[in-house]
Amino acid sequence: MLKRIIIPLAIALPILGLLYVGLGRDTRELPSPLVGEPAPAFELTSLQDQDETVTKADFTGDLSVVHVWSSTCPVCHEDFPILERLSEQGVDVYAFNYRDQRQRALQYLKVRGNPYDKIAYDPEGEAGMDWGVYATPETYVIDDGTIVYKQIGPLNEEVVQEEILARAEAGS
Repeated sequence: MLKRIIIPLAIALPILGLLYVGLGRDTRELPSPLVGEPAPAFELTSLQDQDETVTKADFTGDLSVVHVWSSTCPVCHEDFPILERLSEQGVDVYAFNYRDQRQRALQYLKVRGNPYDKIAYDPEGEAGMDWGVYATPETYVIDDGTIVYKQIGPLNEEVVQEEILARAEAGS
């Protein structure tokens, strides 16, 4: 009789323990091997001006935000007011337009507004792959050329305060 209780209990307890630990994890948090590393080099055309080249040097000042977006992304526009506010507070805000059609992206910006200082056009996603992009939106915080933070999904106030503005204030 005791075996009927102990054996199932011995099997169930480790499984319940793993379930408990797994439920407490943030499933949106995917580690990026690039955090702490120099931002990858790239050379792309500007979304707005096909004759202008945009490179890593255009994206890496003292502190900058690089936002990866697409006109086909249903939530990317939710970040635009936050990005505009960051720009108004002196943070350089750049972007990759990722796996998109140029005319569609330009129309999107015309309707939604443009919070970016510069936008690199990455229609094939080649530079995005080098940067470790999973999907849009994604946001990188670059400090003196090094990726110091990566956000997958829409921005939120906690990320803005703790990962961007706190760094901007520390650098001032």
